Amino acid sequence: MSNIFDYVLFWHGDFSVSGCDGFVTIEFDNYKIYSDTLNRYIPTSLSVARLWLAGASVGDYALFAGGYTGSDDSNVVDAYNTSLERYTPTTLSAARSSLAGTSVGDYALFAGGLTGYDDSNVVDAYNTDLIRSTPTVLSVARYILAGASVGDYALFAGGSGDYGDSNVVDAYNTDLIRSTPTVLSVARFVLAGASVGDYALFAGGYSGSGYSNVVDAYNTSLERSTPTTLSAARSNLAGTSVGNYALFAGGLTGSYSNVVDAYNTDLIRSTPTVLSVARYALAGASVGDYALFAGGLTGSYSNVVDAYTTLMSLRIPITSGSKYKLNSDTEITATTNKVLEIFTPISGYIKYKGGKFE
Repeated sequence: MSNIFDYVLFWHGDFSVSGCDGFVTIEFDNYKIYSDTLNRYIPTSLSVARLWLAGASVGDYALFAGGYTGSDDSNVVDAYNTSLERYTPTTLSAARSSLAGTSVGDYALFAGGLTGYDDSNVVDAYNTDLIRSTPTVLSVARYILAGASVGDYALFAGGSGDYGDSNVVDAYNTDLIRSTPTVLSVARFVLAGASVGDYALFAGGYSGSGYSNVVDAYNTSLERSTPTTLSAARSNLAGTSVGNYALFAGGLTGSYSNVVDAYNTDLIRSTPTVLSVARYALAGASVGDYALFAGGLTGSYSNVVDAYTTLMSLRIPITSGSKYKLNSDTEITATTNKVLEIFTPISGYIKYKGGKFE
């Protein structure tokens, strides 16, 4: 038999303890617990189901832009904030699919793609207020390319266009000035990009020899190396990052894939929980403590969003007669002893009445 306050004394984090009126009150202010593993959640779906979209992050937002709806190229942009609430800011300057996204400085960039049957070299830039501008175009118009960032550079790599499979890499600095560093080790398209630590990674894709498991890594000096390959060769996958991981999810291996490969800052690979739905031609972007994978094709056009995080849930014992308001606008009075599982971050309070857990 344990007294409730035996539990309270062992909690750590952003909270305070006070007592009055027969209650002991614990207040939480954005209390978080992190683990070394990745946990998956499913937030609000996209405003429009589509595939061949692109993801990028800027400020407090993860953006998903463009794509194909089954009837038309899309100019829609969905924005998720750090609470995973969804908004729809200014659309792309040109509706297109098969584009790529990444970030540098105060900008999220969306580059290339297809407008109808025409290869695009257009680059749209969104700042932290989600105001759009159009910087210098790509050096080569192409589609089904990939984006990733490292140091002071946003990189767009690979793709396909009028000249066939591409190994070209375009680099944009924080002033959105473009340069062209070392090309990919293998020319390929429908690859994915993600960043971790001091590296921008470009993984998978399709080349003349079939599905690829190759990973190219660019460091902050834009020097290229080739770390451990993907666990499964595949194309049409998506990449993004969270915490100390770069994630590559979904894709095609001849069939739809739900596989997720994770690379840490030492470029060591692991395989966390798979996607909730196997799919390809999806997009990845990160915001706050979450890596999001959105949209794609599952046999039909998908609006599913999978969220990965290293945040953990907290199991909190509540005694009968205690009052609590946690991540909610409503205060609840417990009528029995119970244990709540609340996903962090946690804000709010518990007013403990006392009592014992059997």
